[in-house]
Amino acid sequence: MVTPESVKQGIEGGLACNQLEVAGDGQHFEALIVSQAFEGRSQVQRHQLVYAALGERMREEIHALSMRCVTPAEWQAAQDANG
Repeated sequence: MVTPESVKQGIEGGLACNQLEVAGDGQHFEALIVSQAFEGRSQVQRHQLVYAALGERMREEIHALSMRCVTPAEWQAAQDANG
């Protein structure tokens, strides 16, 4: 069974993350991914980086993955805005 921790390890194995949080039920997952690698990239390109990090697991094991992909600066701005 796929666990949030195994999804997290898969992402970390292929993408340098400043912060990474994954939650899910074994088939459907949600991830917050903060990475400098997202700098200057569109949301589609950011998602493609995560898919590449997970490789075959995205097709074979993970039914759905909802992602929030942000740069460290975007994450800090969001934290500052939330007080």
